[in-house]
Amino acid sequence: MKTGADLIIDTLYDLGANEVFGYPGGTIMPVYDALFRSLERDVPVKHYLCRHEQGAGFAAVGYARATGKTGVCLATSGPGATNLITALADAKLDSVPVVAITGQVPRPLMGTNAFQEVDVFGLSVASCKHSFQVMDQAELEDTIRQAFFIANDGRPGPVLIDIPKDVQMNQVVKQAPLNLPKRTEQMATSTQFGQAKNLILDSKKPMFYIGGGVDISGITEEFQSLLTHCQLPAVTTLKGIGSVPANYPLGMGMLGMHGNAGANLAVQDCDLLIALGARFDDRVTGRLASFAPNAKVLHIDVDNSELNKLRQVELAINCCLETAIPLLSKELNEMSINEMDQWQPWREQCSGLKQDNQWSYDFPHKGIYAPALLKQLSDKLPESSVVTCDVGQHQMWVAQHMAFNNTKNHLSSGGAGTMGFGLPAAVGAKVARPEDQVIAVCGDGSIMMNIQELGTIKRFNLGVKVLLIDNAKLGMVKQWQELFFDKRLSETDLSDNPEFVTLAKAFDIPGQTITSADEVEDALTTFVQHQGPYFLHVKIDAATNVWPLVPPGAANQEMIDNSNN
Repeated sequence: MKTGADLIIDTLYDLGANEVFGYPGGTIMPVYDALFRSLERDVPVKHYLCRHEQGAGFAAVGYARATGKTGVCLATSGPGATNLITALADAKLDSVPVVAITGQVPRPLMGTNAFQEVDVFGLSVASCKHSFQVMDQAELEDTIRQAFFIANDGRPGPVLIDIPKDVQMNQVVKQAPLNLPKRTEQMATSTQFGQAKNLILDSKKPMFYIGGGVDISGITEEFQSLLTHCQLPAVTTLKGIGSVPANYPLGMGMLGMHGNAGANLAVQDCDLLIALGARFDDRVTGRLASFAPNAKVLHIDVDNSELNKLRQVELAINCCLETAIPLLSKELNEMSINEMDQWQPWREQCSGLKQDNQWSYDFPHKGIYAPALLKQLSDKLPESSVVTCDVGQHQMWVAQHMAFNNTKNHLSSGGAGTMGFGLPAAVGAKVARPEDQVIAVCGDGSIMMNIQELGTIKRFNLGVKVLLIDNAKLGMVKQWQELFFDKRLSETDLSDNPEFVTLAKAFDIPGQTITSADEVEDALTTFVQHQGPYFLHVKIDAATNVWPLVPPGAANQEMIDNSNN
């Protein structure tokens, strides 16, 4: 007869979760023992040992975001489980389907402050879409299946399953199934989409505002067909990058605090904002009362709580985008050429804003200019390449200067803004997509937070490439201190960082350091063409900042742009 741990592995296998990330420990040992026994399968559940539980959590996030599948991570109780919380919070804010399985002390010891006992169920409530604690082994299979369903149902998110050690070890006798209520989706009506069409037809300056929900819904191609038909301008959030093709003439790029100037100015002047799978985040809107002040808003989202939460809208439609985009396309495909010609002056205005605010790479600059380097890298990479980011100045430069035609190829921590995200997320992405180039663009501050995952890359011979942009500073914090704290540079100096290439070589990862602009071309060619992992350490001038920048509390049109200084 099977144990609870055997059933856990069997259920993961049956659900297609054949690759998981984790770190063993006392209360999760029965599951790891079942994993060992599962190696006898023709296709076993493959476990990737990360070197920190947070690394395992972010690897699961990277796996999920690069594929759309559910990422799975494992950890023991106490500190093992608490180390997962940051990754789970990141997944919740960015709507990523992840299932985390944690061990717990045996049931008789629960509540006694036993060794490595922490109430991870309670801790996880705020950072997960749903949490379970399985107190009866007969409920294990049903709980795991429900967890996968909940993680992917509606707006995706992380689900935690906390399992006492004795529940894992006990023999399983199947009992009554665990039945949870399922979300009842509010279905859109044809009347609502008729109203949407009228709003669009009545507007002179309509603008698509695209969030991460378009890709999450699996409807990117259908949306791009709609965009091509209507030829309307479009902006994206950080998570929406890739939903609008990089070569789309009226793609204005990312908007918001570090968005393209043309995108921000166009949104501020539009008279209708068509928001699809976006949530009016503060980093997008700037001063909310001044955001798109002339615009009516049509907002379509699967999560009803996002509708009218921050911006009161003229028409809110609560339904999944898989339903909404075809219905909206049907309405707009019936428009005549004459009806769509009314937007030609607006198209020309947006084209002018885009042209007038093109990035400049050719002005004199001391040393290596990171935006230009990232543009060169983007031009060299195959379109299928995956780029993950840590958080900071380099993250914004990637969003601004690299081109993506698929949201699953741009993995960046959006809502949580989690330093240390990039390297373990790249591990998960490479496991998920071994044939594609996977590059982690890191900052010298962020990489130190999960640099131990170089050990994971070594052990599994993962061809993850690391591009480290090093200004010997906590760059984004330093920039804000310069601008808003009277240049009081408190605790942002990282000049005592290790010799990174030497550190990489300790993990059998080759690399090089470059310091001058004339080294960039050859170094990037080597970086892209190298077979296997590689570490390119790029030293840049600490004076280089990210522009434009919308100051906190300012309207988006009040952005500061010193990019040519």
